[in-house]
Amino acid sequence: MKLFLDTANVEEIRSAVRLGVLSGVTTNPSLMAKEGDVSFRDTIREICSLVDGPVSAEAVSLDAEGLLAEAREIATWAPNVVVKIPCTAAGIETISVLAKENIHTNMTLCFSVNQALMGAQAGASFVSPFIGRIDDMGQDGMAVLGEIMDVYRSYDFSTQVMAASIRHPMHVIMAAKVGADVCTMPYKVLLQMIEHPLTSNGIARFLEDWNRLRIRARER
Repeated sequence: MKLFLDTANVEEIRSAVRLGVLSGVTTNPSLMAKEGDVSFRDTIREICSLVDGPVSAEAVSLDAEGLLAEAREIATWAPNVVVKIPCTAAGIETISVLAKENIHTNMTLCFSVNQALMGAQAGASFVSPFIGRIDDMGQDGMAVLGEIMDVYRSYDFSTQVMAASIRHPMHVIMAAKVGADVCTMPYKVLLQMIEHPLTSNGIARFLEDWNRLRIRARER
């Protein structure tokens, strides 16, 4: 399972790239707004230059004509840009047209197996089930993700399933267990994946022992 970062913060992306584990980035209008008065195009182009993998940038029009115009423009920004399109009737229509034009898409705001099935049939490069938001509705987001993976495996769709709206490291583990192709997460969760109290305790113990050895060596 590939690990993506869900952020528009360039410094977070630089830090994740240095770890050598990052395969892509996803952004959305809310994440862009958090970064203040920034240029959408310039930020996406900078991220694309930093990341050796897909970078999702979202179109926001509500009709197919507007979505197509936005998507075609966004697709010119970088060779690794992927256009995020919402799972609506207009969005599905847009994805099907863009697929014929070889423009990569990420069908976002996916909450059901039916929606994921529609995205695959339309030719989306990725579909993004929002696990955390499904949980917020009182449903089991991981169960939905598992059902999507079962259907996709049955028909060998080329569309990749990207687990999104990730809240904590257990979401990442569970997404990997059900076979998600990608998991996109906040920078905080990526760092939490590295941390473990036994690792911290082990390092502290090793340092204590090393210091004792140095003291003994000086006393000889």
